[in-house]
Amino acid sequence: MWHTASGKNYGLRAEMSIWGSPNQQYSQESGAAIQIYCEDGGHYSLIQAGFHVPPSLYHNRDVRFFTYATKDTISLGCYNLHCAGFVPAKGAAMVPGQAVAPPSIYGEADHYFRLSLNEDPNSGDWVLYRHDLDKPSFLGHFPREFCPTRSRIQALTGFVNYLNTTTGPPMGSGHFPNNDVKRSAYFKHVKMYDSKGHAWDPHTTRVFDVVDRPDCYNATGLLFDFKKGYTFYYGGPSGCVG
Repeated sequence: MWHTASGKNYGLRAEMSIWGSPNQQYSQESGAAIQIYCEDGGHYSLIQAGFHVPPSLYHNRDVRFFTYATKDTISLGCYNLHCAGFVPAKGAAMVPGQAVAPPSIYGEADHYFRLSLNEDPNSGDWVLYRHDLDKPSFLGHFPREFCPTRSRIQALTGFVNYLNTTTGPPMGSGHFPNNDVKRSAYFKHVKMYDSKGHAWDPHTTRVFDVVDRPDCYNATGLLFDFKKGYTFYYGGPSGCVG
């Protein structure tokens, strides 16, 4: 992931590439998300939205749009609409748990969605929009109670989950990152939000990378490109041990 320091952060927007994982094991998960961690008395709540492939949750290997919320990262949270958390908009262009297609094809086709998750300056709720349609489409919100403080860390994350008795699934395209959008998973046109709900380039914001298994998965720097804006690439192959 790339993440900010804890502080007065108000949200993120990015284009997120979509990659399938057709050979993923039932107990594995891989995906990518916009994440907001909210600190309160030494504990963190978490809200996030993105795309993932978790066969055990949906009983197939489709790429799915998802949301997730927990009021304490030590405890298990809740995906999609399975409990109180994300509130979908009426007639939303995309709903949590929905399969999305087509995925990117390695070396041939690049497919992405552009999402934003930011604090609404009026309500204090965390609103989720899709921006790759003709006009921004409101998907829903996380109630402000999930993030009541102003001490926040925001992150763009590629992730995998798997049992320690198995090997890891692929992350992103299933290849280590490079600068080719048809061969590497990415977050591009990364924007941050201010307290008034305006998006801006993060050129003055200090950010930090976390790569906890560089032998298995990796990420490039978060760098500016004239055509792609602030961008980073991430991913890695299946087979990670431990």
